[in-house]
Amino acid sequence: MENQETLEILAFTDPVCTWCWGSEPVMRKLQVGYGDQVQIRPVMGGLVEDIRAFYDRANAIGGDPEGSNAQIVAHWLEASQRHGMPVQADGFRLFTAETVSTYPQNIAAKAAELTDPALAPHYLRRLREASAAEARETGRREVLIELASEVGLDLAAFIGHLTDGSAERAFRADLETTRQSRAHGFPTFGLRFGERAVLLRGYQTFEAMQAVIGTLSEGALQWQAPIPDAESLLDFLRTFGRSAPVELTTVFDLKPADLEQMLATLETAGTVRRVAAGNGCFWEVTASGAVCDPAVGLCAL
Repeated sequence: MENQETLEILAFTDPVCTWCWGSEPVMRKLQVGYGDQVQIRPVMGGLVEDIRAFYDRANAIGGDPEGSNAQIVAHWLEASQRHGMPVQADGFRLFTAETVSTYPQNIAAKAAELTDPALAPHYLRRLREASAAEARETGRREVLIELASEVGLDLAAFIGHLTDGSAERAFRADLETTRQSRAHGFPTFGLRFGERAVLLRGYQTFEAMQAVIGTLSEGALQWQAPIPDAESLLDFLRTFGRSAPVELTTVFDLKPADLEQMLATLETAGTVRRVAAGNGCFWEVTASGAVCDPAVGLCAL
């Protein structure tokens, strides 16, 4: 694999886009099976600049901020039945009179990139989880800061990028990239391998993505399927953090019944636990006793 070209995926996204949330299982499967052969770079596209001036005709979403919340969560629940990622309807309040845009979430994602590129993907994931599966008001700066603390970002640096304009400038650059790439909706995926490039609009299955990758690379990129056993599943959860069942069935090509049996065995052994999340759940590795995380500086039970 020396001197092997890398395929780049520009993932045009917004932290509160439901079909971007639904694309997480596919993105994680690409990361696991292709490893360093594929580099996924999120590009913040800014889904809603101002909900009061926004209207999604297909889903009747837009206008009054508070009134839009019921329309949005109904759409998200319908989408959840198709993509399988959990959505929390109770207490859902994405927009308020004070929070009328998704731009703050996009800018916060850029602040995380500027603060610590290694932790930025974890922060974006937490933004998605908090927005979709926890019904947290992620448009509020204090919530964005709490999430930064949860993933171990340097808060002084993170807040500094939020307040000095550097994160917003980085977001505006992403908006320009989005415009130039003609990514008019989210998710959109721009795949490039050498001089070959393809723009895919909307949610994509893994099979579709793999077929396009194979075509662009002319078979040069090698897919390595993960072993569908308990040890590999635990390694995945340790690497990526808590995951929805659909992510695990997708990544490991498991039938839901087989996954449930494997998780039940691991849960009985005390190595994983189920975390309720809206209309679904996550699974995460269980810590034994008090554990101190030096990255976050937190000791927890």
